[in-house]
Amino acid sequence: MSTTAGARRALRALCLTQIVGWGVLYYSFPVALPAITQETGWSTTSATAAFSAALVVAAVVGVPVGRLLDARGPHGLMTAGSVVGVLATLAIAAAPTVAWFAAAWVLAGVAQAAVLYAPAFTALTRWYGPARTRALTVLTLVAGLSSTIFAPATAALLDRLSWRETYVVLAVVLAVTTIPAHAVGLRAPWPPAQQVRPHVARSARRSIATSRAFVLLVISTSLTAFALSAATVHLIPLLGERGLSTSLAAWALGLSGAGQLIGRVAFAPLARRTRPRARAVVLLGLAAATIAAVGLVPGPTSVLLAASITLGTARGAFTLLQSTAISDRWGTAGFGALYGILNAPTTLAIALAPWGADLLVGATGAYPTTYALLAGTALAAAIVAISTVTTAGPQLDQRARPAASEGSRRRPAPRPR
Repeated sequence: MSTTAGARRALRALCLTQIVGWGVLYYSFPVALPAITQETGWSTTSATAAFSAALVVAAVVGVPVGRLLDARGPHGLMTAGSVVGVLATLAIAAAPTVAWFAAAWVLAGVAQAAVLYAPAFTALTRWYGPARTRALTVLTLVAGLSSTIFAPATAALLDRLSWRETYVVLAVVLAVTTIPAHAVGLRAPWPPAQQVRPHVARSARRSIATSRAFVLLVISTSLTAFALSAATVHLIPLLGERGLSTSLAAWALGLSGAGQLIGRVAFAPLARRTRPRARAVVLLGLAAATIAAVGLVPGPTSVLLAASITLGTARGAFTLLQSTAISDRWGTAGFGALYGILNAPTTLAIALAPWGADLLVGATGAYPTTYALLAGTALAAAIVAISTVTTAGPQLDQRARPAASEGSRRRPAPRPR
């Protein structure tokens, strides 16, 4: 099997496993939460805290996972992560106490770090190299269907089964799809470091991770992730306050999810025409504008629905912006370690977004003011992104030099005639 054929096979496998992994380990929980609290008597706050703990663990574990991916590739790691995910899902189903439930979700957080977007992005970035944007776009377009598939599927299971039986079924689905798909589909040769660059020094990665551009990139992506997640979490109650029925507000949330596909499709042509810094500033500014529109526009319903779609568009584009930000600036070798560092605070921001938004709503007493503050947060992220330009400093490899040397004023060499 050639490397190219192996990379294509891996992309197909990851498309499947991202749909199922996100569906079981993430999107099933908000659908099952009412049934869980009703049957067990656990408070919504306690159950939600257990789920949020998984995101925190995923953020922390993602850093060493990234280093391991760089060294050994995704085959063994993601296969083992699938096994852990199945065990965690079964443990969730069997939880007799809320403490057990929380511990099970902590284990699920380990699985999330090993099987969801971060390792998949690292794998495709390394395998596809200069063609990574296309591969990442395909992956995120397909994976974007996860909530569309698994939210109603989980609800349908809950109509017929208890929440515990539902999670057993989900564990079986996770087992029969992701374990063999990772075990068989990710067997493409892992490009050794010397094919990208003879030696990627730890000092170079450390220098990049502590550089001003990288630190500001982490800050800008974390602020944006918090603002977009908080705005999405409170979309239904906001629209309900504007007079939309619960059903119509739910449709608006679904349309927001569909809007992510638009953002991901639009990202590739934007990436071809812009440099990394300009791209970041434009897209984070768009996020700020869409959050403000959703929160401040009073109506009518058609305008609110359109604003919800645009919010999803910003979220979809942001996913690809984050996944390519490092490779576009510093190259692809050692990507896993640096992406783990970038992704950790972003994941923490997403985990804290629901509670942070609740605090803002409680403090301001009004959704428009809360959304204005969230829009200001995203705007601050766009301003910070202005300074994420790189200079002629350490590089991980030579593949992304034009983007990486964005701050350099050296003129390109003339083309041979």
